[in-house]
Amino acid sequence: MPYKKILLIDDDPDDHEIFLTALEMVSKSVAFIGLNSAHEALQKLMAKIINADIIFLDLNMPLMNGQQFLKEIKKNEELKAIPVIVYSTSSHSTIVNQTKELGADSFITKPDKLDDLKNILQSLIA
Repeated sequence: MPYKKILLIDDDPDDHEIFLTALEMVSKSVAFIGLNSAHEALQKLMAKIINADIIFLDLNMPLMNGQQFLKEIKKNEELKAIPVIVYSTSSHSTIVNQTKELGADSFITKPDKLDDLKNILQSLIA
């Protein structure tokens, strides 16, 4: 399924820059929205200020972490259909399983190399 609007929720500005660089290598036609707060993202999605075809979600963030965001978005009838891919430095099987139980569609451990991220995004949005 081709995605046209991608939302990245991550509190690290460097990760936003790397993600956007890889995304631009894959497609110039995909709209990128980057937010550094899960709480802000949830508010904007619920208020329909922003919308997304797919969400990439970091887990370790202040105020509202990724797991809390997943719980909340999956409670909302209008938002729960948006695919959520956990995008985290964590890779422990317990965390992976917990996020999938909460409704995550997939789990990607943040790659060390830009080309690896580019290939992951290519497989998802092309």
